[in-house]
Amino acid sequence: MRTAVIGASGYSGGELLRILAGHPDFEVSAISAHSNAGEDVISIHPFLHAYAGRKFVEISSIDWKEIDLAFLALPHGESAKISLEIPNNIKIVDLGADFRLEDPLMWEKYYGGDHAGTWPYGLPELFREHIVGAKRVANPGCYATAISLSIAPISKYIENDIVVVAASGTTGAGRSAKINLLGSEVMGSLTTYKFGGVHQHTPEIEQSLAKATGIDPKISFTPILAPMPRGILATVSAKLTEVISTNEAHEIFSQFFKNEQFITVLPPGQMPQTSAVYGTNRVHMQVACDARTQRITISAAIDNLGKGAAGQAIQNANLMCGFPESTGLSA
Repeated sequence: MRTAVIGASGYSGGELLRILAGHPDFEVSAISAHSNAGEDVISIHPFLHAYAGRKFVEISSIDWKEIDLAFLALPHGESAKISLEIPNNIKIVDLGADFRLEDPLMWEKYYGGDHAGTWPYGLPELFREHIVGAKRVANPGCYATAISLSIAPISKYIENDIVVVAASGTTGAGRSAKINLLGSEVMGSLTTYKFGGVHQHTPEIEQSLAKATGIDPKISFTPILAPMPRGILATVSAKLTEVISTNEAHEIFSQFFKNEQFITVLPPGQMPQTSAVYGTNRVHMQVACDARTQRITISAAIDNLGKGAAGQAIQNANLMCGFPESTGLSA
């Protein structure tokens, strides 16, 4: 299938190009980056040797008659505009937030501007039946992916007041130059940001869990900027409504994800670590129950550019186009 990557100069766009270079069914026909149009792809992504000699192009120069599938890796608010220019017969996976939220009031509160509408939510392990054969899919946020997958298996055993602390690498903030993201500022330091219920993934997590499980979750989410380029480590905690042992919780998670090839519930005693999922579409999880406080804690690690962005986007595209779900994602 002839494929376009829009916003290809960013971190998620570069990761899309990297994975697509080894995909047997998606041929990269157009590589677009507005601010870098005319530049060599490898001048921005020097590791992408497969694209030597290729240049970024303007979106306006793309002949959509020659495209079957498009990935939009654009800043929030941009995908809605671009999608209007793309013919309806072309399948689209949007890695931005524009089509994730159903409630216009939540969009206005957390993002601002006009609400563009809602596309099927692309978290396959919870919503696969809505993704298969879809024309357009909204790829989930990176934090939302790790946190929603951590809560869904245990949702009927917990109270709806859920506490989350999650650390992310700096690529989660995008490629735009910001003083607080300079290496000299980040290395050797941890800092919280957007805490107190204002992070934009909060309503997305609550919406996806409500649809997938029927609960009405209230997420208290504290994100942390970690001194590493990529990866997310999420710690999720909730009060249990009945006594469950760690072994029983481990079995609940193992059974819930037993047919999911990208999710591994680790053996007891082994903890998730971001280095173990670097460059992959995988999720590593561990779970424990504290009998003293009657709380359950889930730890989950993903690559924010893999399962949190480009890897999941290609997983969704495979489902949309009728290919095996793991095609191109075997690494």
